[in-house]
Amino acid sequence: MDSLHHTSLPDGMPQLRVVPMPADANVHGDVFGGWIMAQVDIAGSLPATRRANGRVATIAVNSFLFKHPVFVGDLLSFYADIVKVGNTSITVYVEVYAERNRLQADIVKVTEATLTYVATGDDRKPRPLPPLESLISQ
Repeated sequence: MDSLHHTSLPDGMPQLRVVPMPADANVHGDVFGGWIMAQVDIAGSLPATRRANGRVATIAVNSFLFKHPVFVGDLLSFYADIVKVGNTSITVYVEVYAERNRLQADIVKVTEATLTYVATGDDRKPRPLPPLESLISQ
């Protein structure tokens, strides 16, 4: 199997699934990178928010790679996993897969990124992350 086409999506539930519309693309039907980046930021913030048990803010885009173009009508699945936790920060790895020509189920990994979020309080200043035990007992 080549690295471009996959026969199935990764195991587990995606954080986000969305279909880009014509307004999200240029006149040739290629979806804007900035639109994809915004969706990746949303997908990455979801596990970070759960781990922080509250508000987070994006503080860094550590890496962002567009592997293949995204087209209007692709069904995008965003998978996000926490890869590092600090005192106030959470680093999340996000992978994006596009399902194209849905009848043939052509699946392509289109984007991968690593983002860092910081837990913030109501004052929007960094706050320590709660211990994992307190989140599990809820």
